[in-house]
Formats: sequence, structure tokens, C-alpha cells
Amino acid sequence: MTALLGPDRGDDRPAVTVGDRALRRSELWAAATAVAARIAGAPAVAVHGDASLETVVSVVGGLLAGVPVVPVPSDAGTFERAHVLADSGAALWLGPPTEGVSLERVAVDATARGGALPAEPDPDATALIMYTSGTTGKPKGVIMSRRAIAADLDALADAWAWTADDTLVHGLPLFHVHGLVLGTLGALRHGSPLVHTVRPRPEAYAAAGGTLYFGVPTVWSRVAADPAAARALSGARLLVSGSAGLPDRVAETLTALSGCSPVERYGMTETLITVAARADAPVRTGWVGTPVAGVESRLRTEHGDPVPHDGATVGDLQVRGATMFDGYLGLPEATAASWTDDGWFRTGDAAVVAEDGRHRIVGRISVDLIKTGGYRVGAGEIEAALLDHPSVREAAVVGEPDDDLGQRIVAYVVGDDVRPDELIAHVAGGLSTHKRPREVRVLESLPRNAMGKVQKTQLGKG
Repeated sequence: MTALLGPDRGDDRPAVTVGDRALRRSELWAAATAVAARIAGAPAVAVHGDASLETVVSVVGGLLAGVPVVPVPSDAGTFERAHVLADSGAALWLGPPTEGVSLERVAVDATARGGALPAEPDPDATALIMYTSGTTGKPKGVIMSRRAIAADLDALADAWAWTADDTLVHGLPLFHVHGLVLGTLGALRHGSPLVHTVRPRPEAYAAAGGTLYFGVPTVWSRVAADPAAARALSGARLLVSGSAGLPDRVAETLTALSGCSPVERYGMTETLITVAARADAPVRTGWVGTPVAGVESRLRTEHGDPVPHDGATVGDLQVRGATMFDGYLGLPEATAASWTDDGWFRTGDAAVVAEDGRHRIVGRISVDLIKTGGYRVGAGEIEAALLDHPSVREAAVVGEPDDDLGQRIVAYVVGDDVRPDELIAHVAGGLSTHKRPREVRVLESLPRNAMGKVQKTQLGKG
């Protein structure tokens, strides 16, 4: 296996551009080596994950030194930040002076120049400790090895034909898997220049001139709503969408304006990206593709029985392979509970798999798998159908107790001139009749956590 961040290619192009600042690979390595010398031997370092060259230099410095890096959300509140710092055991803070941070601070200078590169750490050493979003309790530290990250980035290079000839563009946070691991370490490993737009604004994406673009559905929705920006992406080789399902109408608009429809992928902090649509396969919006190289998947019922790959029957998605995490930090019981007895990771997501192996994620089993009238229905499929209606901007579907059905399907929507009966008929006409909402409730906004994820447990309260 090559070094995690790839070989020195003697490339004189900017390796990383963030906003209007850039570093060539040699400059980035020199600045990161200076950081590595200052943090060597630390048990872990916390990095303030804002969109800056300093964040990139800090993370690379930690990886060069073989010191576990703890990315801290730049928008974290004081309680969340305090938990991450205390739980991770980080000894140093790489970032600006920040409220509530008492760790020794290391000032990071992107213009600094260090000495010789340290020896490459052991592939099995911890590279990152990334924290979950904490939707079911306090965020848990996910231990991710260098080997797992390298395996995942190489598998995605295979799936997306990603090479040094690409220029990657995105404006995603530098403290999550999507923006940091895929969008930064991936670019460095494969030698493709990275242009980070600071924020994922349509006009910034349009001006970047990339061949490969990463975004989440909200980003692509905003690009599709800006025809000039969408047309400017006509020179792109591949658009990638993740973190949630992409609405059909967004994909259709992008295809009409740019000639390119995003491919989708699926993963978790604990597993990195395990399923991805390939660049050389026909695009099928709403389907996240097939397992990447080195990963296997399977579907199981709640009793552990196999689920047929018929594209319709919902099951519990389980995965295993080279990209898996090494456990939750300090939580052996939670780690053990996340695996089956025969070695498969329980994703907690409900999915269907088609005969050709392509996967569709229909939601979280805990809140998105609805048992109604003897049927198992995924909320994600209904949400996608609702989002295809022109009056709907946002949608969240839940199952609520019902004496007759067990659970009845209830849709919460945000939109303009919403007519509930029309939406119910729209879903019934596009999906099976039993998947239609029995009730549609209109809200001004959906409750979300700090990560922007809808908090379905809050729906129907108050």
C-alpha cells in the first residue's frame, strides 16, 4: 500500500485551493511537516475544522506525524465541543483561540516550512477519530485506521475513474467524511487538485472549472435552481451526490442544463463509503449503486433471515470489508453491539437491493421503517415521491400509532400552496397505494439538529 496521502509526484499545480488561497503540494507538505514536528508524540490532537488552508495543513500534519486527528465541527456549541475534547483525549488544540478550549494551543501557519518528512506510520495506526452526529445520545468517537481510509479512497478511485487528471471541486465541511476524507484526503492521495469553495454556492461551483464535483442534495438543488451555474458544469466529467437521497426533479433539471446527472453513494462515519454508483454505469437516481471494491453487503429481516434482492423487499442493511472502523472510542459494549455474531456491521439503515446488485436506501430502521397494514414501508421512498411534487420543498415521513394499521403513514411537508389531498394522490399514483400518506401536515420548517439532519422524533410534538 502506498503512503496514505500518496507519492510525491513533483506536481507544480496548486494541490489545495481554499477560497482565494492555495498551496502547491511541496508547500503543503513543508507547512504540515512543521506542524508534525510540534505535535509528535501527542496521544491525539483536535483540529478546528473550518474551511481554511490551516485546517488542511493541521490534518496533514497529524497524519504525517502519525498522531490521531480529531476533527471538531467549526460550528460546534460549547457542550458538544467540550464532550469531543474530553472524550477523545486530545492533548493539543490546532485552531484559533476558542471559547471553552483549555488545551494547549498550537498556532498553525500555512506559510511555515519544516524539515524532512517523518517516516510513514504503520498502516494499522489510527488516522482519525471522528464523532458521530449524536442523534441517539452523546456523539461517539469512531476510530478509523490509515489502512481503512486508503482502501476506501482507492475503491472510490476505481468506481469513479478518479485520477490526477481530475480537478475536484466542493464546498463541504472539513470535519465530516464527505468533505474531509473523500474531498480532501482523496484528492491528495490521487493527486487531483482540490478547489474548495469555502461554501457550496452555485456561483462558486460554476466558476471553479472542475471535472469532478462533490455535493449533497441541497447543494445540487440550489445549483439546479440557478440555470447559469448548472450550465457552467457542462464541462464536468462526474457529479457526485451523497448524505441523503437526490430528488428526481433535481437530477432531471441538472441533466437538461448541464448534460450531467449526479451519481449517488452511501456510507457512514463508521464504515466510510461502502456502496457507490459507478461512473461507467447508467445513472439511476435514487439508487446508490453497488458495493465498492473490498466491501460486501447483505440484507436481513429483523429475525436475521435473508431478504430477496428483488428491488422491493426492505431489509436491514449490513456490511463488512476493508473500510470498517476499529471501534467506538472507550465504548466496547457499543462496539460489540454494532456487529452481528458472524462479523457484519449493522448499519441501522433499511434498504432494498435490485437483481443487478444496486442498492436503494429507504431510511433508518429506528424511525424510517414503517410497519403499516402488514407491509414494511421505507419512509425515504415516500419522501422522494413527495419531493417530486412542485409544491414541496422539504418532506419528512413517519409512522404514527394506529389501532387499525399498527402504524399510519404521516407526511410533514414544507412548501407553497400545499394541498394535502393532492399530495396523497400524487404518492398513490407513483408508488403502491399502501405507501400513500394517510395524513399530510404542513409546517413552516422541519426540526433539524446542528448537522442539518431532520429530527423525526420531534415531529408531532407541540
